Amino acid sequence: MLSGSIQISGETLSSAEVKDICDSLKGNSVRLLSLRGCHLSDRDFSRISRHVAECQSLAQLNLNLGVVNNLNRVKQLAEALQNNRSIHSLFLHGSPLTDSGLAALNPALSLHPSLASLDLGDCMLGDEGMNLICGLLPPDGAKSGDHIAGMLAVAVASSRTLEVLDLEGTGLTNQSAQIFLEMVENYPTSMRNLIIAENNISSELQQQISDLLSEGEEEETENEGTEDGGGEKEIWISQGNAGSQTLLVTSGFEDSLLAETEM
Repeated sequence: MLSGSIQISGETLSSAEVKDICDSLKGNSVRLLSLRGCHLSDRDFSRISRHVAECQSLAQLNLNLGVVNNLNRVKQLAEALQNNRSIHSLFLHGSPLTDSGLAALNPALSLHPSLASLDLGDCMLGDEGMNLICGLLPPDGAKSGDHIAGMLAVAVASSRTLEVLDLEGTGLTNQSAQIFLEMVENYPTSMRNLIIAENNISSELQQQISDLLSEGEEEETENEGTEDGGGEKEIWISQGNAGSQTLLVTSGFEDSLLAETEM
């Protein structure tokens, strides 16, 4: 093993080995981390991802041959790349990303300031995945509308206050819509309305995004109703001057009196 490099291939990593890797990343003493074909628990993958995010020395990350084997790991890797600023080369060859996985990873790839080499061979990518890759390679370094949309998606996914985003007539395509769709599906967001009319986006994708945002708003309304009492009735009993009791039954959602009965 070369100084400044950790290279392990085809092994099942123990928690102790993962701790050593994390300690090296934390100490900014690793330039190359290769876990090609290794097996590790989801918990340990999460630990490594968090330290990759913070490492300032890491230049090459090799997770070839199935290390990133589910969508949850894709999201953790995306979060790591959003914070990391040092990685030049990322190898994911042989990872079952599929188009949906690459869509979740794409915003982080688009925004990374140092990434120059990316291996996505044999990652089960289709036409949508190829479109996303093309978006990472703008001609002459020009930033397309879709590229900016990828940047916005990252910001929107992390915002807890933004409710309306108007991108009408801004030159977006289905690629942008797919990024926003994946964001709404996979990340908690306060956004209730995304306006993407007058763009080259299919009506089907627009409807899918609208439906997901509507579902989120309905769930929020239902939760608020539960917190307010969930429709349960409150019962108040007051004593009258003549010793009689008055039974008042009121709704948790209304201020009006539903019943009043002398007892």
